[in-house]
Amino acid sequence: MNFVGNAFDEIAVDDTFGQTLTITEAHIVQACGLFGDFNPLHSNDAFARQTRFGQRILHGPMTSAYMTASIGMYFYATAVAYLAHDCRFLAPVLAGDTLTTEWRIAELIAKPHHRGGIAVLAGHCRNQRDEIVAEADGKILLLDRAAVPEEARRS
Repeated sequence: MNFVGNAFDEIAVDDTFGQTLTITEAHIVQACGLFGDFNPLHSNDAFARQTRFGQRILHGPMTSAYMTASIGMYFYATAVAYLAHDCRFLAPVLAGDTLTTEWRIAELIAKPHHRGGIAVLAGHCRNQRDEIVAEADGKILLLDRAAVPEEARRS
């Protein structure tokens, strides 16, 4: 069965959603290859041990990507386009950290011409110590339920 996420006409201001993930060494190593960023803060244990972090840290864009993953799943098959993303990194993410992302729908802008509208999102990501490691804002163009393609609704 196909999963179809939330449509524009099914959400409300102040609705929340998110997910939790434990970061592993593999995430840090994979991020080096994905981004082509082998800065020693991410790729060199000996170097990283001498920094204020005491160990290698996850790339900020990987934290940002993890945060947006829950948007993709919450609006699975109802999203037209992710329009904007602004992320601020507040604390390092280390292997072994368990991150919980929570997004809040801050505003809804109807776009009848597009058969849906824009959801303005505000999110944060916390580690297992309840420290906010990142905050972000985003905008996503969504379809109303009736406009979701039939192929996406088949089970």
